[in-house]
Amino acid sequence: KSSGKVVIGTVKGDLHDIGKNLVALMLEGEGYEIIDLGVDVPAEKFVEVAHEVHPDIVAMSALLTTTMPSMKTTLDALTAAGLRNNTMVIVGGAPVTEAYAHQIEADGFAPDASRAVGMVNSLLAEKS
Repeated sequence: KSSGKVVIGTVKGDLHDIGKNLVALMLEGEGYEIIDLGVDVPAEKFVEVAHEVHPDIVAMSALLTTTMPSMKTTLDALTAAGLRNNTMVIVGGAPVTEAYAHQIEADGFAPDASRAVGMVNSLLAEKS
């Protein structure tokens, strides 16, 4: 049985994927179904796939401070599409902070891949 479904991707404008890949692998090891959108993912793609697969979590990564605003854009697009009621959004990446996650109204933040797994587990435990 799947632990849950996670759509994961690196936001528009960012081509870095090592952290995203680590999070995806570790979540997969915990029994989560992973839908990896890759890198440089526009908000519309996150919305489209979230509509199709109904994930428990949408996870966004950014390594560049210049691409962090794409997280807010994507989160706003998910909200506008009515997907935030049943889907939580988490963010991460080297420049991303807990304060930024709160500012953009993400449901969760983790400073590294191993803590991302624990955070996803606790978010979904709270949800059920």
